[in-house]
Amino acid sequence: MTDPRPREVEHEITVSAPAAEVYRLIAEVENWPRIFPPTIYVDHIERSAGEELIRIWATANGEAKNWTSRRVLDPEAMRITFRQQVSTPPVATMGGTWIIEPLSATESRIRLLHDYTAVGDDPAGLAWIDEAVDRNSRSELAALKTNVERVTAAAELAFSFEDTVEIAGSAKDVYDFINEAGHWSERLPHVAVVRLTEDTPGLQTLEMDTRAKDGSVHTTKSYRVCLDGDRIAYKQTTLPALMDLHTGVWTFRETGAGTVEATSQHTVVIRAENIGKILGPEADAAQAKEYVQGALSTNSRATLGHAKDYAEARR
Repeated sequence: MTDPRPREVEHEITVSAPAAEVYRLIAEVENWPRIFPPTIYVDHIERSAGEELIRIWATANGEAKNWTSRRVLDPEAMRITFRQQVSTPPVATMGGTWIIEPLSATESRIRLLHDYTAVGDDPAGLAWIDEAVDRNSRSELAALKTNVERVTAAAELAFSFEDTVEIAGSAKDVYDFINEAGHWSERLPHVAVVRLTEDTPGLQTLEMDTRAKDGSVHTTKSYRVCLDGDRIAYKQTTLPALMDLHTGVWTFRETGAGTVEATSQHTVVIRAENIGKILGPEADAAQAKEYVQGALSTNSRATLGHAKDYAEARR
């Protein structure tokens, strides 16, 4: 006979970071691409005091997936409860709680609780979920420890910036130019080869060979989330040697004066151990940030410039 009650499991890990900072990093979902390697992008669908409905795009076994989750945040107790809105078989229901406990001023314990049921209370389905939750929780907590400690210990290596171009055209045409990255090798001089797949509408895998100013060619891979004509968010998973993390968002805003403000925003974490190898033994983090921003900004501005030409030609 099967047991209809939810299965409850708990995993934990200790991290060298203040509890309040760990709570903040998990609570503010815009941090997730930085602290959870599989996460591509997270967006708010609904938001009120202490409760939110979020949509998560993440990779699983090399494939990009998305789902929605409702969360209740309790900053005083440093607890966050979550519940999947729609689960995928064999999962019937799935929820849980993050609990952050201070151990000292600089160390904390992260506890991750799950409760779940299988479709039809099937024992084989439950065994599959047991294994998946255990494997995913262990790898998620290990990655969370690494990334939370890196983010809190090396704040000087992380930075964000943006470039904006004003375009006398429609937001739809500018969006289309960025969305149709499969044509970039024909439309953008710095793109040598491009491979774009979109098995799920609005969820793209983009591989590119791009040319740097010195003529060298670099291969990058990104997952992109294309949102309703006004945003395209991405996370690079194959990175140049100077970067530990690179995420970005293209946004397209109608100004009301017949123009569009097109913005390319980047968030980067520098890979400290490669600074000397690439920029010389005397180079520091500030020089690495300047170098990376220069390279990314050059490509962003070039892309936005061609998007401007494309949209303005279609007025």
